[in-house]
Amino acid sequence: MITRRAFVGTLAGGLLTAPLVGEAQQAAKVARIGWLADKLGMGAQLREAFLQGLRDLGYVEGRNLVIEIRDAEGKPERYPALAADLVALKVDVIVAPGTPAALAAKQATRTIPIVFTVVDAVTSGLVASLARPGGNLTGLSAFAPELVGKCLEQLTQAVPGVSRVAVLWQPGGLGEHTERDMLKEADVAGRMLGVRLQFVEARGPADFGRAFSDMTKAHAGALTVLGSTRFIIERRRLVDLAAKHRLPAVYPWREFVDAGGLMAYGPNVADLYRRAVEQPTKFELVINLKTAKALGLTIPQSVLGRADEVIQ
Repeated sequence: MITRRAFVGTLAGGLLTAPLVGEAQQAAKVARIGWLADKLGMGAQLREAFLQGLRDLGYVEGRNLVIEIRDAEGKPERYPALAADLVALKVDVIVAPGTPAALAAKQATRTIPIVFTVVDAVTSGLVASLARPGGNLTGLSAFAPELVGKCLEQLTQAVPGVSRVAVLWQPGGLGEHTERDMLKEADVAGRMLGVRLQFVEARGPADFGRAFSDMTKAHAGALTVLGSTRFIIERRRLVDLAAKHRLPAVYPWREFVDAGGLMAYGPNVADLYRRAVEQPTKFELVINLKTAKALGLTIPQSVLGRADEVIQ
């Protein structure tokens, strides 16, 4: 089992010096991290959060830290070969944001420590449990299927009277078990909230136009986007399409709202990149009033009052 403390201790032999004795001793060892992902860091903000976490531990890229980047470039089937390449390089640690990358890394090595972020660690089979993950994996479990229902609840309160909500999801983006549980939670929440759900698949950017066209044809009155690595990478396009089709939308992370989306409810993703094995404790409701105005939507004060941040 690798916990955060054990993770740092493991790196002490190959990546981090704990405690750090001095600048000369740091310079004697260059840390080597393998980054297995789809578009590095899913954006500059998250990459910076990750690097800041390392700087907090005394390691700076270009000085005593090298990051070996292996980018799947939107093709999840490339992960096994890329993971094998990092193992062959004998990196000190493999960082694998997202479920497909983490699963490929797990298959590639049982000895090199693997750090995952933005996954449903237990349901996807990465670890046995959050308390006792087992093996050579550590990280943050960020996907809780029940949050899908919470997002739908926030959306229906922000858009009173909405009767049909589109649910955009990416098959294969999170792993079969996680996706099944999230779709089930959405269905249960929809029935409880009295709204009809339209489940719309999009495997990648090439499907986005068709997906939004389907929503419009079905007269969806609002949209919820389920989390996936691909969706957060393409967040600006998704936000633009939601605006074009005049669909009030709730997203799983604030990065979508920063890109112009209406509202988001979920864990603070940047915070995940600075921490390891535990459930996220910082959740936030973020609302973009400029987007609401563009949609001709007045967010009820009861919803605004619960928001952690309101972007004017």
